[in-house]
Formats: sequence, structure tokens, C-alpha cells
Amino acid sequence: MPHYVTDLDAAVDWLLGNTQGPLRIGAPLALGKPHRLLNALYARIEADPSRALQLYTALSLNPPQAKGDSLEARFMRPFVERHFGADYPRLAYADAIARDALPAHVQVEEFYMQSGALLRSSQAQRSYTSLNYTHAADAVAQRAPHAIVQKVACRDGNPRLSLSCNNDITQDTLDAIAARGLPKPLLIAEIDPQLPWLGGSATVDVDFFDLIISPPGPYPQLFGLPRQPVSDADHAIGLYASTLVRDGGTLQIGIGTLADALSHALVLRHTDNARYRQILHALDPQLAESPLVREIGGLEPFEIGLYGCSEMLNEGFRKLVQTGVIWRKVHDDLGLMQRLADGTASKGDHGRLAREGEYLHGAFYLGSPEFYDWLRNLPEAECSAIGMRRISEINQLYGGNEALERLQRRDARFFNSCMIASALGAAASDALEDGRVVSGVGGQYNFVAMAHALPDARSVLMFRALREEAGKAQSNVRWNYGNTTIPRHLRDVFVNEYGIANLRGLTDEDCVIAMTAITDAAFQPALLDQAKASKKLAANFALPAHWQQNHAEVLRAKLAPFRADGSLPDYPLGSDFDAVEQDLLRALGWLKSATATPMGKLRTVLAAMRQPAAENDAMYMQRMGLERTGTFSERLNAGLLRLGLAQTSQTR
Repeated sequence: MPHYVTDLDAAVDWLLGNTQGPLRIGAPLALGKPHRLLNALYARIEADPSRALQLYTALSLNPPQAKGDSLEARFMRPFVERHFGADYPRLAYADAIARDALPAHVQVEEFYMQSGALLRSSQAQRSYTSLNYTHAADAVAQRAPHAIVQKVACRDGNPRLSLSCNNDITQDTLDAIAARGLPKPLLIAEIDPQLPWLGGSATVDVDFFDLIISPPGPYPQLFGLPRQPVSDADHAIGLYASTLVRDGGTLQIGIGTLADALSHALVLRHTDNARYRQILHALDPQLAESPLVREIGGLEPFEIGLYGCSEMLNEGFRKLVQTGVIWRKVHDDLGLMQRLADGTASKGDHGRLAREGEYLHGAFYLGSPEFYDWLRNLPEAECSAIGMRRISEINQLYGGNEALERLQRRDARFFNSCMIASALGAAASDALEDGRVVSGVGGQYNFVAMAHALPDARSVLMFRALREEAGKAQSNVRWNYGNTTIPRHLRDVFVNEYGIANLRGLTDEDCVIAMTAITDAAFQPALLDQAKASKKLAANFALPAHWQQNHAEVLRAKLAPFRADGSLPDYPLGSDFDAVEQDLLRALGWLKSATATPMGKLRTVLAAMRQPAAENDAMYMQRMGLERTGTFSERLNAGLLRLGLAQTSQTR
């Protein structure tokens, strides 16, 4: 039977007393980390150089910190306190890593980072481990951890504990440790009453753990990802991508505004199909007749429904379940799935599928407070249709029940985001050209490879055509890039705001043509010149005139009516910002772009000094703490804010 404690210091005493020498600890990514236990352990180890600590984990999430008197800091401070809670336990080791302040006797290895947060941290960059998600369990096993610590959920009247948000690699790690003949690590659970209960394969007996901690309240709220505004480009990408999904198929999506836009487009396709088709026609009058859309996707509502199978369950899946897009159930009985596939299933088979089947599988979840509330309050029948599985089951076909998974994952569409796409079909998603890691590979390679392993599956990499660097537009379609996440021999479908490039099975020349067709018009000539110089494109290839429509202004005009009438909202899956904050975010976004260069900053400051007050500025000034301006810095900030609000007033 496990040992029970309520005091975190007592838990640390127990752990240190049951281990010897340098301490090696494994912890889940994201929400499943026991923050308070890890902080208590780190505080003890930090003060004692005689006891080294190595922590193996990923995605150590901390709320953003607002420093100084900038407009961004003034916006951030009240929002962070409201959204995350004043008592949110920041991960002390993560704060130390961000400052390059981990003591010499502490090392933290991560295989996935909070996106863009640790680009300047030498300690984080040096200790990053580049892995496919499916390889993480064995990598942890190689380190022979003394203990695995994890946050869990409990339910009154249920003798089992739920791994809830993180069923991803704990059990896979234990299997990998056993396969290597290594001692079983201590298993430590911290119960969090805020954590939603999910049953089925996510549950374990209490004696699965050696130590169970039930810290006293108050309990901080779960880490909620603030939902970000969806741009014109994001909506266009989501709309194009949504046409590649086949009714009755399987869906995997990533995270971020591109995933939000795709989820919204799928909901629109199902709930307001006429409007959906109008928007698509405005975006591209030929899209409905596209051979690729006809071959692998469709525009019709979802009569059969989709089965969701994704490493991460997020906000988009909530909306897709609530609106009836995701409801195709699968079962773990191979014989039953085979009979369904070949049309010989009996009435009893269909009844069993309806009672016992599941329509959504994931390995971990992460989202907004609204998402967590949804999970907490699901009716039992809906909750039992969501299965949290091992990452080895979700992210790959091999090593488990491949025949079953092939039957379940029919017509699979794997949607992921990348930063850079090459004209020959490679993609960079995890790191910069100089090798610094932005986030990590995660499961992206797994899903791209699976799309090629399943006969009716496709991988779709979504990306924005442009990025801004130092106030200057740069193309995200490059001839070459110094980092590759997905090699070009696995090229499949790329989607950005200018259309769809179907690269599977094409020659290099045809890939160049397809990718240039979705490149921003300003960057097409240089890309074609490079292709010709590299002998990948005929010297007499001429730039088609209609490609010159690839401009942000053209796209904005196409979508403007649907943005105005609410069909394509800024926050399609809900917002964590109130109406005033949404206006402020638009103003701050405009100011950030306007001041990206020294000359732009000078022009903006001069304009701000002349900007008169508007009638409704008072509520914005109050929210930003600028209702009274005594210092020059406060007066300048107020002027900049008034200017930003005036420039974005047409969207208010």
C-alpha cells in the first residue's frame, strides 16, 4: 500500500530518505507536473550542493511575467493575476532556467519547450534533448530515474486515481525501464482536486503509487492557455485546410491559432454549410472543383462524423464535440472493428459500439479554464467516450495493435503547423537556422510518417506565408533553411493563406511550382530565380499572372464581409480577454508593428505626441493605469495608446 502524506516537506523527506546519491526525477509535460512538490524539492536541493538533481521533463509552463512600465507590462499584470490567479505556483526551476540561474548541481533536460520562451537561455538550449514524442519514454528510461512524480485526479467513491491530463508516457516509461532490466522507480502522486477526472485507461489503482500526497487547500487553478486572436491569414488557412477532411474520417490537430481557425472552419462547414461555401467561394471560386478536395476531402456537413485521435486534446476538440462534428465512435475489439469495416457487423455490434465506443482519444490535454470546466462537467456518457491513452498508442501504428489502429484511423488527416517550408517540400517547425530550439519536434514527425504509412491518410502542414522580422516582411517559403524537422522525402500537403500545395509524389520541379503558387507575390521572382539557378526549374518558366494576387490586401478584401458579419470572428473558440482588453490587444499589436524599426519608432512617437484624446478613451486608460499621467513616460504611453486605438478603431 502507498504511503500517504499531506505535508510537502514530509514528502520531500520521504523521497530523499528512500534514495541515495544524485537524484534523478521524471515528470510529465505541461499540466501533469506537481508544481508544489517540485518547488519544495527544488528549494531543498538548491540549498544543498551535496545532493545533485537531474530532472527529465518537457513543457515547463509558467505564466508570462510583466516587468517595467511598458504598455505591454501594464496590460499583462492585471490579466495574468486574473487569468492564472495570484496564488499560481510558478515553477522555480523554470524561472531559474530562463535567467540561466540553475545551480551547477541541478540539471533539467527537456524534449519540448514553451514556444519561444527559452531562446535566450543557454542552460535550456544546452540541455534540450531532440526527440520524437514516441522516443521520450525510452530516453527517460536510459537515465534510470529514481522517481516519477505526477499530478493526479481523484473522485469521491472511486477507489482508483486518474492520470487525467497526462496518460502520455508514464506507463510507457515504466515498460521501457523494465525492458532494460533497471530497478522500478518510486512513483509519487500529488492529488489536485482541480484536475478533471477521466476514467477508462487513464485510471490506475492507488497501489500503482508508492507515495500519495494530498496537500491542503487553497488549490491554485490549473494553467490556462490564453486564447489568442485569429487573423485573416489564420482564417484563410483554416478554411482551405477544412476542405481536405473527409466525412467519417479521423482528425488530429495541433495547438495555436491555426488549429483554432481549422476547428472553426469545420464547425462552420457542419452547422452553417451555405455560409461556409459562400466564404470558400469568395476565397477561391475554383476551390469546390479542386481535384484534391474532391479526391480526399469535401465540403458537405458531417453526417457520419469524425473520430478524434490526437496527442493533445484542446479547445478545438471541445468545440468539435459540442457541435456534433466529432462523434464517430471506435472500439478496441478488433473483430468488431473488422466487421464494421467489411459491412458484416450485426445489430448487436452496433449497439455495443454505441454503448462502449469512444470518439475522442488523446495522450494529454491543455487548454483554457473553459476547456477544463467542460471536462469537469461532462455527463457520464460523454465523459466515457473520451479515452486518454499512451503516447505509443496515439502517435504511432507500430509496436502495439497495429491492425486495430489501422481500422480505427480510416481517412486520417494529420494537421500540424510549421514555421518555414522549403520550395522542395521540407519543413522547419521546432528550431531556428542557428540551431536554437523554439519548441520541439513533439509528435509532428510521428504524424507525418503515419500519414505515409496509412493508405488513405494525409499529412497537412499549415503555415503563414509571411513573417515580420525587424519591421520587414519575410517569406516563410524558402529555397533552403538551416534546420529541418520534416525532410522533403516525406512531403505531402502544405497549406497557407494563399492556397493548397499538394506535393505527394511530385517531381522536384512540380514541387517548386506548387510551392511558389502559394508564396507571397513579392517573393515569387527570387524563389523562381533560385530554382532555375539550382537546375530545378526550366529556364523558360514564366510567372503566371494570377499568382500576383497573393497579397495580404487582396486576402483582407476577400474576407472583409465575413469578418464584419461575425462569420469569421477574432476569437472563434471563445476569449479569455474582455471586450476592452480585446480592443487594447489590437492597438498594442499595431504599435508593435509600427515601432519595429528605429525610423518607425520615431514616426510613431512623434505622431503619439500629437494624438488627441477620443471620447471613449477613458475606459482604456483606466484599464492600463493611465487615467492620471504625471511623468513624461506616462504621458508618452498614454499618447501611444491613444494612437494605437485610433489606428484600430475601425475594428472596434
